[in-house]
This record gives sequence, C-alpha cells and structure tokens, in this order.
Amino acid sequence: MTLSTAFTELFGVRHPIASAPMGGSAGGALAAAVSRGGGLGLVGAGGGEREWLARELPIVAGGGHPWGVGFLSWAADVGAVEQALEYGPDAVVLSFGDPSPFAESVRAAGAALIVQVTDLEEARRAIDAGADVVVAQGTESGGHGARHGRATLPFVPVVVDLAAPVPVLAAGGIADGRGVAAALVLGAAGALIGTRFQATAEALVEPASARAILEGRGEDTERNRVLDIARSSPWPDRYTARTLGHPYLDRWRGREAELAADPGARDAYQADVARGDLPSLPVWAGEAVDLVHDLPAAEELVATLAAQTEEAFARAGRPSRGTA
Repeated sequence: MTLSTAFTELFGVRHPIASAPMGGSAGGALAAAVSRGGGLGLVGAGGGEREWLARELPIVAGGGHPWGVGFLSWAADVGAVEQALEYGPDAVVLSFGDPSPFAESVRAAGAALIVQVTDLEEARRAIDAGADVVVAQGTESGGHGARHGRATLPFVPVVVDLAAPVPVLAAGGIADGRGVAAALVLGAAGALIGTRFQATAEALVEPASARAILEGRGEDTERNRVLDIARSSPWPDRYTARTLGHPYLDRWRGREAELAADPGARDAYQADVARGDLPSLPVWAGEAVDLVHDLPAAEELVATLAAQTEEAFARAGRPSRGTA
C-alpha cells in the first residue's frame, strides 16, 4: 500500500518521505538509497563546496529516481547552486536564509524549489519566492534550527494554512512511521527526516557518532551556539544547533559572549580535536533520537517507515490515503 499526497504526486515517489539534506553526512549514496526506496533522497551540500559536489552528485544523478540537493542559503552562492543544477536534480532545498537569490536559477533549470522555514516570517518569504514545497521545521530537530522557534506539533498546521495550496513537509522530532502519520494528520504532505537517516549504512558519519546516536536519549540533546562558537563556525546567531552532550557545552554553557571573546578557548578546542580528545564534529541529533536503535540500509529504512505509517493509520482506524 502507498500513501498518495501532493508531495508524492509532485515528485512521482511512492512514499511521503524525504531524507534531510544534512550537510556533509547526506552524500550521494544516502540520497540514492532513499530514492530507490521510494522516498525523495536529498544530498546535503551545505555551503556548496565545489569539490564535494563534484564527488557526491554523480553518485545519485542519472539513477532513474527523483532526487534533490540542499544548500544553506546564508552560506552558498549562486555558482554552487548552478553547478549542482548541471546534474539534473528534481529539487533544490534552500534553508536558513533568503531563498530569493537562487530561485530564478532553480526555476530556469526546471527543478522544484523546496524552502525550509523555521518561523512564519521565513514561511511568507518562501511563498513570495515561489516555493513549490515548504518544509516547516520544529525546534525538536537535530542540527541547526531557530533559536526562538516553535515545536513541530503547533508549527506545522499554521504553516500548512499559510502556505496552502503549496504542500508542506513536517520536520523535527520525526524518526518513525508514527511521526510521519502524525505529520499527515496535521495537514502536511509528508515528512523530512534527519536523525533517523543519519544512522544508516550509507550516511557519511564517523562510527563513533553513529554509536552515540544509537545510545543517545532525547533528554541528552541540547540546543545551543556554544559549539558553533568554539569551532569558529560562522552560523548566524539566530540559529542554534541541537546536539548530544559535549564537554565544551558543560564548560561554556550560558557563557557564549565570553567564549566568543576568548580566542585562546577556541584554539584549545581545536587542539583537543587534533589530539583526538574531542570528535571532529558535534553529534547532531534531534529529540526523537530515542527511537533510533540500528543502522539499516537507507532503502530498507524507507520501506520500514512507510509500513509503520500505514500501521499507525490502521491502529487509529483511519483510511490509509494520506492528505492531498
């Protein structure tokens, strides 16, 4: 059985499921596997590092299944997006910043424009930019999101109402089919899932990070800017990152300004990473990390999520037809 929604019809996929374009870890192999499984696989291009694009995009391009690529709007340039468009993605996802500088290039290439939003101002801007799909990201999500955002449950239906008739995907705190079903009931046309796909055989994550996700709990996660500051990462301060626990969080929690003004502390962070005392990257994980218990192949995971979604509707006594 399949769930037909405006999202599945737009991209010709079997299931209302997309893998999040997680920068660096969602490479071509992960996106290709998700797409083979009947979802929409998305490569996480981040700021659009050219060599990375040239290595990862050929893995998924030309595979005969719909796929896409995601960029950070605040960090990417039009040239990087145009390079990605040469590989023929079906969609380009823009997150965290103004999508309008890239919209014309995406439309000219015939790709769908997907814009991830964290508040209603961003949602209105996405609609004005001509988004074909809007992703409503709640604060439960792993990785970066709004410092002053809203939880997925109340945020998604508000964006659904605002964006109509443009389809909306729900993101944040979704790691199994029950979450996908909940998104559909809220009026979304599907779900964009991150942490669950971070823990798959194809994800480009270090083994230690994968183990940490398997062992993590939702209460172990924390949204903060400490690790961005310690790493000298130039993320805008309106976006914080949800990660698992970290020694520098315990050391600098609540002292962001002090850390930012202390170059010696940032040098010490890099020295700890170089010695192997700290992982090279924080472990990004959302509040649904408790639901992640294994490292399956991503293609199999899509099938599992779809079956769980059907089961959730069946248990609720609802017809398994999704939302249009």
